Amino acid sequence: MDNMATNPRVETEPDNAAELRVAPRFTLLIRAARLVAHEGEFVCVIRDVSETGVSVRLFHGLPKGDPLELHMPGGGRYEVRPVWERNNEAGFEFTNSVDVAQLINEAGEYPKRGLRLGVFFPITVGTLTQSCEAVVENLSQQGARFECDGVFAIDQTLRLSSPEGLKEVRAKVRWRRDNQYGVVFDDTFTLGDFARLAAKLQSPTLLSD
Repeated sequence: MDNMATNPRVETEPDNAAELRVAPRFTLLIRAARLVAHEGEFVCVIRDVSETGVSVRLFHGLPKGDPLELHMPGGGRYEVRPVWERNNEAGFEFTNSVDVAQLINEAGEYPKRGLRLGVFFPITVGTLTQSCEAVVENLSQQGARFECDGVFAIDQTLRLSSPEGLKEVRAKVRWRRDNQYGVVFDDTFTLGDFARLAAKLQSPTLLSD
């Protein structure tokens, strides 16, 4: 997605938005998905879908880029082009033909699979006896994966914080592989707080739109 061109954000519905709405639309059981742009990976909630496009709810301004990619929880990826945006909602058209039934089935098949965003940012990891620097490599509502030279035990409680925007959270080590650790948070993020944290870490200007 790094080679995507950046275009001005669409603020209102263009003339062809009405044409896009002519196609039969299918309301999904609301599902969270990833919207991948040049600026990073962001949280959105799919509202409905048709053969021509999809509408989503956002928790901040629309990331820049045309096209973007919509990543489903089950692994499906759909290239989309922004058509309209208003009040933290946006509509997109698919750039290629889409099997709507497959997309809907995928959305329903993985209702409990949490989103993981590939965001990278520095953190400080603290325990009762030590403190060290680390780098988060991906983040979810429930936990994170980070790389660190410190040595921590399975089930050990850690304190994670970052000047980039992550307030101190308590987490427990679930697995270790070389210098990588997987942790689960004591208190999980709501979807909205998770979405806004992702925006703050990657493109904070989206929160001021």
